[in-house]
Amino acid sequence: MKGFEASEFTDNYHDVVKNLKLLYRNKIYEVEKKYRFDEFHGQALRASDIDAKPMVLLLGQYSVGKTSFIEYLLKRKFPGIRIGPEPTTDRFVAVMYGEEDQIIPGNALSVDTERPFGGLNKYGSSFLTKFEASICNAPILKNITIVDTPGVLSGEKQRLDRSYDFTAITDWFATRSDLILLLFDAHKLDISDEFKAAIDVLRGNDDKVRVVLNKADAINTQQLMRVYGALMWSLGKVFKTPEVVRVYIGSFWDRPYVNDENSKLFTAEAQDLLEDLLALPSNSAVRKVNELVKRTRLVRCHAHIISHLREKMPFLWGLYIFRRRRVVQERVEWILPLLLETKTG
Repeated sequence: MKGFEASEFTDNYHDVVKNLKLLYRNKIYEVEKKYRFDEFHGQALRASDIDAKPMVLLLGQYSVGKTSFIEYLLKRKFPGIRIGPEPTTDRFVAVMYGEEDQIIPGNALSVDTERPFGGLNKYGSSFLTKFEASICNAPILKNITIVDTPGVLSGEKQRLDRSYDFTAITDWFATRSDLILLLFDAHKLDISDEFKAAIDVLRGNDDKVRVVLNKADAINTQQLMRVYGALMWSLGKVFKTPEVVRVYIGSFWDRPYVNDENSKLFTAEAQDLLEDLLALPSNSAVRKVNELVKRTRLVRCHAHIISHLREKMPFLWGLYIFRRRRVVQERVEWILPLLLETKTG
């Protein structure tokens, strides 16, 4: 079956990306380096970060259909796919385009200058062993990258300690994503503590967030109304904003509907979601400009704060420099006689 195809990039896309890279390297990066921006807000951008295709991040508890949703978009299985009622995806998987199917381990991805994952090095090998890229030749992946995530733990499983900081890595991917899909199962609407923490780190990226109520064909119309109301109530407590998050309702897999009462609704909702997702490349240039503007404002704010602190605390800055010089001087005074003694001996 032929897969979906994303929209093409705009005619001026490559010119925009080229100019953004020049602007960042010649102007913004110099300010970041001067005020040590990377020590407070993350690493400097690489060329591959600005060149990156639009990224779609999937979040949800286990067995809500995240991996099946990707298979639905690709119209094929991808390397390393694991689907089941139990937690099957135990790692972050970046599904990307390539002519030949293959799996690239996280450690190799983090040092590949052509791919936008260099910033993940700071999370160490304990995370990188739980990260990989699945390369396949699905048409939609020519202009979009999809990131599958481990199922968010709930209940007793929340007490199991992951070997990496799940919320911090979620924040890293969310910042770089163009679209964030929160998936819910129509039979499991509870939001666990870990899922709530993951949603909390999405603040500042609210315009990217969409909600997918999946597996809705398993319930009838009356039940669906109640489930939808319960979901909106739960989301309202977590997001704490008056704006309503866009919710897509349906069953996103290539199987006949269990209950076809709402088949017209599911078809219309699927069409809206696909239009939202497949249009990402055509809006990518504007999104990249917007993200660089947001980063520039943060850099400017950071620079003002550091400059103000230096002006108000000159004694402390001077004391730090004095102590560093004193330490160096003491080391020289200690080692110089030893060197002279060795030479004369």
